[in-house]
Amino acid sequence: MSTPSSSEASHTAATIALLALVASAFAMGISPVFVREAGVGPFTSAFYRVLLALPLLWGWARWSLARDRAVADPGWTRGIVLAGVFFSVDLFFWHLSILHTTIANATLLSSMAPVWVMLFSLVIGERVTRTMVAGLGLCIVGAIALIGSSWQLAPERLLGDLYGIGTSLGFGLYFLAVRVARRNASASVVLARSSVVTAIVLGVVAAAFENAWIPSSLGGVAALVAMATISHVGGQGLLAYALGHLSAAFSSLVIFLEALAAALFGWMFFAETLGPWQIAGGLAILAGIWVARPREPRRARAASKPAT
Repeated sequence: MSTPSSSEASHTAATIALLALVASAFAMGISPVFVREAGVGPFTSAFYRVLLALPLLWGWARWSLARDRAVADPGWTRGIVLAGVFFSVDLFFWHLSILHTTIANATLLSSMAPVWVMLFSLVIGERVTRTMVAGLGLCIVGAIALIGSSWQLAPERLLGDLYGIGTSLGFGLYFLAVRVARRNASASVVLARSSVVTAIVLGVVAAAFENAWIPSSLGGVAALVAMATISHVGGQGLLAYALGHLSAAFSSLVIFLEALAAALFGWMFFAETLGPWQIAGGLAILAGIWVARPREPRRARAASKPAT
């Protein structure tokens, strides 16, 4: 009986991680639907998104550590703490950009996070290939087609546009920090501990900027719980898993999938327009991710072929 080779096992793990990446994009992409229904301020909803997820995340982390007793607990590493800080920066600037510029501007600028990831990947010792750069180019073209028709450049929105750029930088640095943290910790441990940092930071922000802490309806409570379980535990958990198996540069392209998912959910739930340009943009994003996908080296492929 034959056993799978190491290259086959690595290919299988990469395939599972890719599927997790796609699922995480849709889980995170539906979060604007929940934010609209929450009935509290944007910073408060972001705080609840993380806070309400903590019991599930800590249960998952404790189960993971108990199951893998042979693996030492890495503790609160720099990567974990920075992941929590950078995710706070991402959510903080995202909500500020929504308040000070158009949704289209905020979404398009925030989706540029992969540019920062590829620029800084060398800092964490990861190579960016030409196919990744080509895939990024296609994804950017797709994002412009998907969202750019609603783009508006106006001096009075400059501050909000700068907040959108800050969002992309925060999310890009978050990807890099999680990728580093995943080198010696499980997805559950990284997400649970980084979420504690994020909850503390966002709690301070919400207290400083907003004063409505209680949703006005049961529907608002349900939206907050759904955002915590689906978008944070599900979306961020799958993303953290994928970052243990795929490079930060390639994984960051999930941000474009998130924009595509948000457009689809906007069409499904709020009757928002999804015309030919949006469809073409979505296809370009999918093509870009296909071009940038991880490839097995030619030598490894040749070695894995059975002898004839």
